[in-house]
Amino acid sequence: MIDDPILVLAATGGQGGAVTEALLDRRAPVRALVRDPDHASARELARQGVEVVAGSLSDRGSLAAAMNGVAGVFAFTTPFEAGVEAEVDQGRAILSAAAEKRVPHLVFSSVAGADQDSGVPHFESKARIEAELVSGDVPYTILGPTYFFDNALGGAERLASGILDLPLPPDRPLQQLARPDLGAFAAEVLLDPTRYVGRRIELAGDAPTPLQMAAVLGAALGREVQYEQVPLAAIDNPDMHAMWTFLNGPGYSVDIAGLHESHPEIAWTTFADWAQGTVAAAGRD
Repeated sequence: MIDDPILVLAATGGQGGAVTEALLDRRAPVRALVRDPDHASARELARQGVEVVAGSLSDRGSLAAAMNGVAGVFAFTTPFEAGVEAEVDQGRAILSAAAEKRVPHLVFSSVAGADQDSGVPHFESKARIEAELVSGDVPYTILGPTYFFDNALGGAERLASGILDLPLPPDRPLQQLARPDLGAFAAEVLLDPTRYVGRRIELAGDAPTPLQMAAVLGAALGREVQYEQVPLAAIDNPDMHAMWTFLNGPGYSVDIAGLHESHPEIAWTTFADWAQGTVAAAGRD
């Protein structure tokens, strides 16, 4: 077991929270970078023994301070608050701080398909960060998660009315992932870096079609859920339109069978298992 802490950036968010939980499950020392240490979620991390520090993904000084003496870093960037250029700036701040502090291993959570010239703005911004990471001196591993299962909950009101709608043909498989599986995989990489340094690994747990998703969600909720295909033209947000165009075209290309065979230590949650554990429980609340 390592003695120095693993730093998790954006530790109270979806990805950072999953990684933190997985590291704690393996009794690893964790340092969490959060915006507000007094927030309830940050205080809960501290209660669990996490070293909580204040900082921002765009503040190189706070990032460097948080990276003092760490065994590794889980890094995450986002374009969804201030845009893709701000995301690239976040990446540069993280990489600059990591280089200054000679971080021994940085795990960057990108996105599956970022290396495919997808034309998706928030894929391309991550590709730019990946390129700078690869050309730098910091030992790295890049993880590329696919679409997360819990994105289905973004249409919770529609689901409650018995409708799942996505801009995909009903029989088009969509590679997806449970956040806890990303957390478990990242923890494995951070705690056993020798196997993973210098690699880019894309992650998916299942690939249900929209029709299969609707059937599974209906079974979990105990009522029928119909699938309705949304026309691509109805997606007004340019970034989301580009993403769904990509997913209707080349799409993700994870070798799911090969990935799961080579990493049996990960649970690899299916969409049905996730729905029964998450959607069904929410429906009972």
